Amino acid sequence: MRKAKDLKKGDSISIGGEKLVVESVEISDIGKQGTQKCRIEAKKKNNEKVIIIRPSDYPFS
Repeated sequence: MRKAKDLKKGDSISIGGEKLVVESVEISDIGKQGTQKCRIEAKKKNNEKVIIIRPSDYPFS
């Protein structure tokens, strides 16, 4: 298990049983909720682009 903030371009993640390849990761500053957020751009096998926003400590498999 890797945390969202540790992902890098080219890493593979699984969401909803689908494999995605990470294209980029942007980490925001700490906001009102007290946690950083990560904006992850990834692609499916059919080259469909997916944007995922999760807390920086969210675990990905």
